[in-house]
Amino acid sequence: MDHIKLNQEIVESLKNWKEIVKKYQEPDNKKATIQLLTSFLPYLGLWVLMYFSMRWSIFITIGLGIINAFFLVRIFIIQHDCGHQSFMKSRKLNNIVGYICSVFSGLPYKYWARVHNFHHAHSGVLETIDIGDIPTLTVNEFRKLSRWGRLKYKTWRNPFITFVIAPSYYIGLSNRLPIFKFKNWKKELWNQFKNNVLIVGVYALLAYLLGWKQFLFVQLFLVFVFGIIAFWFFYIQHQHEHSYKQWQDNWNYVVSAIRGSSYYKLPKFFQWMTGNIGIHHIHHLSSLIPNYNLEKCMRENTILNKYVTVVTFWESLKMMSHKLWDEERQKMISFKEYYQLEKVRFA
Repeated sequence: MDHIKLNQEIVESLKNWKEIVKKYQEPDNKKATIQLLTSFLPYLGLWVLMYFSMRWSIFITIGLGIINAFFLVRIFIIQHDCGHQSFMKSRKLNNIVGYICSVFSGLPYKYWARVHNFHHAHSGVLETIDIGDIPTLTVNEFRKLSRWGRLKYKTWRNPFITFVIAPSYYIGLSNRLPIFKFKNWKKELWNQFKNNVLIVGVYALLAYLLGWKQFLFVQLFLVFVFGIIAFWFFYIQHQHEHSYKQWQDNWNYVVSAIRGSSYYKLPKFFQWMTGNIGIHHIHHLSSLIPNYNLEKCMRENTILNKYVTVVTFWESLKMMSHKLWDEERQKMISFKEYYQLEKVRFA
C-alpha cells in the first residue's frame, strides 16, 4: 500500500484513540506496589548474593549479575513510568519512587524524564531525532558528509560501539552533564545536579561500608549490563525496517506511535522482566498508561495492533544492519544497500 494512503488510513481508523486508551490510563497503587516488591526484593537479594559470591567464583558473580540486570531493567521501567506520572496515583509518590529508582539505575530522574518526554512528543521527527533516541541520519544527510563525517557516523553505528560503549558513556557521562538545554530548563538542570550528588553520595557511602572494590564491581557491572539491555530495546523499538521518520511539517503523532514504534514480541517471562516496554506502540500512543496495563490494552483493542510492526527476538537481530533512513523508500537501510543505491545513481 502507498505510504501516504496507509498513514491516512491509520489516522482515520484511530481517530478515537483517546477514548480507547482512557480507561487504561488510571494508575493502580496495588499493582504498582506489587511491581515494586517483585522488582526491588529480587534485585536486592541477588545483589547481596553477588557480593558474597565473589568469595567463591567471579564467574558465579557475573552469571548472577546478568540475571539481576533484568531486575534493574524493571526498576528503571518503574522510574520511567514515574517520569510520565503514570505509575502511581499521587504525583508526590511518583516523584519519591522515581528518585529512589534513579539511585539504582544511575539515571537522574527529573532530567532524564524531561528529555524522554521530549522524545515522546517528537518521536520520528528528523529535526530532533537525536534527542532521546538513537541518532540516525537520512540517506541525503549521510551523502552530504565529508569522509571524516561518514567515518564518525559509521563508527557510532558499529554494533560494538552502539550497544557496548555508548550505554556506558550515556549512563556514566552523558546524564551527568547538562548536554540538552531547552527553554525554562534551569529547574531540571538543578535537579540533575542534585540527583547526581545523591547518586554519588550513596555510592560513596556503600563503597566505604562494603569495600570499594567489591561494591563498585557488583554495582558497575549491573549498570553496565542494564545499559546494554536498555540500548538494545531503544534500538529495536524505533529502528525497524518500515519505521516512520518525517520532517516536522509532514509528521503525525498517531502514525509515529503506531508505525514508528514496534511491538517487540517476547516470551512472557522476558516481557515481564522488561516491564512490557516491548509493547511500545501503545506506550507511545499514550505514555499515561502504566506499564502494568499495556498488555491488557493491547489484548482488548486489536485495532491498535493492526498496523504495528511485530518483531520477534530472532528477527530483531537482523536489525543491527539498519543504519540510514531512506526517505524515498520510507525504510531503514544498511550501508551496503546505500552504496548499491549510489552505484545505480551514478550509473
